[in-house]
Formats: sequence, C-alpha cells, structure tokens
Amino acid sequence: MPGTGRGGPDTALVTAARDGDQQALDSLVADSLPLVYNIVGRALNGHSDVDDVVQETLLRVVHGLSGLRDPKAYRSWLVAITVRQVRDHEQDRRTTQYRRENLDSADEVADPASDFATLTILRLGLTDQRREVAEATHWLDHDDRGLLSLWWLEETGELDRAGLASALGLSSRHAAVRVQRMKEQIHTARIVVRVLQADPRCPDLRTLAWSWDGVRNPLWRKRFARHVRDCVTCGRHTVGMLPIDRLLVGLPLVPLPAGFLLDQLPTVAGAVQHVAVQLPLASGGHQAAQALPPPRGMWHSLTHNPVAGAAAIAGVALVITGAIVAGQLIGPVNPPPQAAPHTSFTASPSPSTPTVSPSRPAASPSSARTPKPVRMKGSAGPTSATPVRASSRKGVGVWDMPGFSRALANSGARWYHTWSTVPKGPGIRAEFVPTIWGPGSVTKENLAQAKAAGPYLLSFNEPDIAEQANMTVEQALDLWPQLMKAGKVLGSPGVAFGGATPDGWLDRFMKGAAERDYRVDFITLHWYGADFRTGAAVQQLKTYIQAVYKRYRKPIWLTEYALIDFSKGTRYASDAQQAAFLTASTEMLASLPYVQRYAWFGLPSEAGKKGSGLFRSDGQATLTGRAFQKAR
Repeated sequence: MPGTGRGGPDTALVTAARDGDQQALDSLVADSLPLVYNIVGRALNGHSDVDDVVQETLLRVVHGLSGLRDPKAYRSWLVAITVRQVRDHEQDRRTTQYRRENLDSADEVADPASDFATLTILRLGLTDQRREVAEATHWLDHDDRGLLSLWWLEETGELDRAGLASALGLSSRHAAVRVQRMKEQIHTARIVVRVLQADPRCPDLRTLAWSWDGVRNPLWRKRFARHVRDCVTCGRHTVGMLPIDRLLVGLPLVPLPAGFLLDQLPTVAGAVQHVAVQLPLASGGHQAAQALPPPRGMWHSLTHNPVAGAAAIAGVALVITGAIVAGQLIGPVNPPPQAAPHTSFTASPSPSTPTVSPSRPAASPSSARTPKPVRMKGSAGPTSATPVRASSRKGVGVWDMPGFSRALANSGARWYHTWSTVPKGPGIRAEFVPTIWGPGSVTKENLAQAKAAGPYLLSFNEPDIAEQANMTVEQALDLWPQLMKAGKVLGSPGVAFGGATPDGWLDRFMKGAAERDYRVDFITLHWYGADFRTGAAVQQLKTYIQAVYKRYRKPIWLTEYALIDFSKGTRYASDAQQAAFLTASTEMLASLPYVQRYAWFGLPSEAGKKGSGLFRSDGQATLTGRAFQKAR
C-alpha cells in the first residue's frame, strides 16, 4: 500500500495502521518522517534538539492514531501535531533557561553542521537566488521560523493553505496575512544577504558592519536594510531578484541525513525483542499488548535504501518501541595562567604527515549526526535493553596502539581524531574527524580525504609553537581558502594556549579572517592543566573556555585536554587524579552548551609508564579509562 507522494499517504494505509496493522504502521511512519524532519528542522533552524522533537512528534502520532476519525485528514493532523511539539519544545526550553542557576548555559549555540539553511543548500544543491533564500532564513524573527517551515512546504507542494492554517490554528484569511508579512521580511533578508556577499562590498556598508559580531539577527537585519534603502551602490544589487514563490516551486524536501538514526539499530534490535508494545485498536476502543518482531520491510529497506531504511528504523525503533523506552552571561574574562607549550608531539619529517610520538595520541568518528535517545514524560529510566547512550560531545585523540578498534568501542567515545586525514580502519562506529595538521598537509590528496570523511574538518595543530605546525598567522590565512573549498564545517587552528589573549595568535587569525571574509565555523582549543587539584583544575579550564567564548561567540571544540605539566619537562598527574579530573571536567563541560565536543588526550596507555591514556595494550581500561566510560 504505497503512499501517494506529495498528496500524503494512501487512506487505506492510514486506516490499516490505525486498526493495528504493524507493517502498515511501519510504512506510515517511514512516509511521515521526512515531512516531520523538514518542519522541525527549519522551525528550530537545525538546533541540536531537532532529533528529539522529531522522535517525540512521531511517538505522539502513533499514540494518537487510534483517535483519527478521517484518514484523509492524516497529513494536516500530522502537521498540526508537529507544530504543537515545536511550540511546546520552545516553551519548555525558555522555561528551563529562565530557571537555570548556571548562567554559563544562558546562551545556546547550534551545531554549524546542523544548520538547516546550510543543509538545504548542500543537500538540494541550491544555486544563485535559491541559495540566497535559504541563507536569508537565518535573519528571520524567531516567531516566523515556524511559519516559514510551513509556508516553504506549501510552496514546494507538500502542504496546502488549509493545512497550513489548520496547523497554526488560524483562519485562512489570518494565515494569509501572517504569510505575507513573513514573505516581506524574508525579501528584506535576501537583500541583506546579497549586499553582504557583494564583491567588492560597499565601503559604507563595510564601515557599518565593522562592529557587527557576525551573528545574524533581526536587529542587524534592520540596520543593514536601512543602509541599503539609502545607498545607491547597494541598491544596484537588488535588481533582478525573482519572486520567492517562483524560486521554491518544485523543490523537494531536504533529504534525511545519511545514516540518520542508523546507529540506533543495536538498541532497537534489543528493545524489539524484549519490549511488549501497546498497539491501538480502533475497532475495539482499547489497546492490546503484543510483542512485535522486527518488520521484514525494515531490514530490506535498510539494506537496499539507506534513507528509507533510516525512516523505517525510526518508525519501528524510536516510535513503536520508543514509547516504552526510558526514554549567558560569561564569567571571568581573563584566562588562567597556561602551562608552557608541550613538545611530545614531534615535528613531521614529511611535509604532509605528522609523526606521533608514543606519548601523544590521535583518532576518528562517523559522519552522521546521532540523535539523543527519546525519553517520554513520566517514563522510567533506560532499561537493560536500552543502555544509556553517551553524549555526541564525547571524543578522544588516538594514535597507534594494539587493539585500537576494541579499545575505542569500549571507551564509549562517539568521535575521534588522529591528527591527520586518515582514519584508523574500517568498521569503526565512532565518527572520524580529519585534521589538516600543518602547511605541508595542505595537499590535494589530504583535502580529498577530508572531503570524504564527514561534515567536520579540524585545522593546523598548534601553529603557535615551533615544535608543532609552527605557522605565522599570515601563512595560515593564505592557506585558509583551500580548506574552505573542502566544503566542511571548519574549525579554527587549534592553538596550544592563549586562545582568549588579545592580539594573541588566535586573536590575530580571527581578525584577519574577518577582514578577508573567511569562514571559521567553530573554535578549536587545547588545554593542559599543571595544577593537579581537581577543583582548581576544573575551574581553570572553565574560566579559559568562558573567556574564549566571550571573545569570539562561536561554538567551541576542546580537542586535546588532560592534566599534564609541560613547564619543566613532562609531569603527569596520577591515574587517580586524572580520573577525578575527567569526571568533574566532563560534568562541567556538559553545563556549557557552546562546548560542542571534547576529546581526551588520549586513548592509548603504556603499561608501567605514567600518562593520561584510557586503555592499555591488553585491552584493559585504566582508572581514567573507566571514568571516561562513565562520562556522558
């Protein structure tokens, strides 16, 4: 019983799913997932909670399906539930932020790789004016983003005006007024996008933008629009703009991310075998409990069609079984004193590949974003069939060691890096993030490997010290366009220290990048503590990160950190000290939403030698390794 394309699923499919046909329910959820994903993704602008809201929406759809009287109204009913879930999520998030005592969490920073406008451009291959429309959505008022998600679907043929009005709870006339106002706003935003991208840029506009922090918001949209209105030079750029309605006609939905929800499969298989699921039976007006085997269609679609397979898994795993699954103000500005630069990562004898000494680690993750596990309101915690999942922030640096794959899997790390563009091997579930290590690493081969590795790219390892990449700011800036052409979410050079220091290496690089209109998506930091007292070390790390975020207002990746004193040779904290610090520091990092990822230094540990490693060559976890396994 196939769906009917953009008109919505076949009514017979909806009826069968409503009456308890599990295969029909699987197909219906698979059909609904792309639409829900597009509405939520655009309304939340790619916020990290998109996956949670999508899952919660589908759960509510399944639970409420027995009460749907008219199968023909399924699509509008689905959209209304989705919009309500987005509103509830936004309200809950604002309430939670208001109640937070920790002001470090007041500002939430979205993952650049989750930015829905960017996803639209990359996955639909938008060009020219369609690209401008997608980028203009960044500038909309917050309340208009939800409306945009519905109107975009209306223009692409996924939704009609009656469905849009119903989802908003408005009359068709009132909905038309709201849409018209939003269209005027996005037209203004398109003009702003166009003039800011003009080359050369209007001198007066460049002067106006000098104090702009790069954050796209309604206030700066109005300031730039006012300038364009009175500027002859910028006014020329507004000629030839096609109506936005014509640009969106015929566009498909943004496809689900490759591998979306696929890594839930082990949890799903266990849950399906152990959980009895309540299926609604419309005919009897009650629910009957029955154990559900994995539907045959799910395995076939997973094997032959990754996108359809992801949708099927989402339907079975996170909707049917998921219903039961346990499911700013910145502080001190001045950073703490930093340890002297460390020298254990030896200089590369080859211009393209750095050499890692036995005391220095490296690693790699999967390119797909992994959603958080669903937790229904009022549900119990995770069961044995649904183990607690580590945060997607959790990573580790990796260099050569026996039993690497098993150690990485046992660590619970969700991503890893190796200080190069080469992952450690096939079949590893953790996401690999490549690194362009230094000037000699900027080669066609390395850039091609980085381009194939996933959405992220790290750059230039400690260019501020001679023993590492050893680069001047100008040298890094001159090479930067080649890294941008890789099309990745690009991290700043990872300085060894002084990330928040005015006129320091990173500060000069970021100013130079802004002057040249270069893109830097997140800030990469390294930090090593010479004070081995847990409380003091955690506070010093926190203060440093706060200061860096206050200066640049960009997401932060902490890609190397541990307790190591490099001021006089190399002095390591004890295993017990490292473990205590790791536990406390990861809890602290979880309270800073702008810290998107962290990577401990590192995975390997040599028996009989001091260090900060997590696993020995025999596969046994150190005390620090056991603390890392528990970290979330």
